Amino acid sequence: MDDARTASAADLAASYGTVAVAMHWLLALLIVCTFLIGLSMVDLPLSPQRLRLFNWHKWLGVGVLVLSAAHLVFYALFFLVPLLGWAFTSAIGVPVVWFGVLPLPDFVPRDKPFGEEVLAPLHQASSYLLAAIVCVHVAAAFKHQFVDGDHLMARMWPWWPTRRRA
Repeated sequence: MDDARTASAADLAASYGTVAVAMHWLLALLIVCTFLIGLSMVDLPLSPQRLRLFNWHKWLGVGVLVLSAAHLVFYALFFLVPLLGWAFTSAIGVPVVWFGVLPLPDFVPRDKPFGEEVLAPLHQASSYLLAAIVCVHVAAAFKHQFVDGDHLMARMWPWWPTRRRA
């Protein structure tokens, strides 16, 4: 197993900074929570609980949008998924009010059939694609750590037992 004694100077020097690590895990948490809320809310009957979950889903989606930068497909989906969700809710006439305080403008015209037939499936498909890419990302991280032995987890996982800074 890897330990701090086997970590090379290059591995340790390649450690991500505190801000990069914090942003990585904050985005990861927001994406997982948004996806799980999205899965749990869609089949609920109209109720205050369903409306609460939709609000939380939208708030977290906007949070992902605000915290994201551009990095290949991963980051493209960080933008695409919340924007498609926002477009869908705009099209069907449901406002996005971030944390119940900041009303966001509709950026597509109201067109319920277009929202339900085009935007909702696009939002769902892009969400599943993002979830699949997250799974591949996690698998690749494990492969780097346990097969390649390149100490990736010590560089990105702040609680990894062998984490040291150069």
